[in-house]
Amino acid sequence: MRPPVNPTRKLVLETAVRVPDASGGYGETWQAAGTLWADVRPGPGRREDDEFAARAAVPLRVHVRGAPVGAPSRPAAGQRFREGTRTYAILAVTEADRRGAWLVCHCREEVPA
Repeated sequence: MRPPVNPTRKLVLETAVRVPDASGGYGETWQAAGTLWADVRPGPGRREDDEFAARAAVPLRVHVRGAPVGAPSRPAAGQRFREGTRTYAILAVTEADRRGAWLVCHCREEVPA
């Protein structure tokens, strides 16, 4: 049996915004879209290999209160959560229960190189 959802962490939901740069192109910046209380749980870890090194990757499951599809308070793939200096890229969002009272955001922590 899974433990109940316990939203004790305050996360800022952020959306990518295109901004013009000085050379005629565009850059990307992140703009806060709201604050959500969440229950952040680590998923199963795995090893990722590339041509230079192996590293550990731990996906996260972030549980937040449900919101209708299209609502600004509903997270979506392509957005991210911020918790202080940590950021979690949102890969997918689905309802956690039949009533849609809770959402599960499948995330990955972004670590600067």
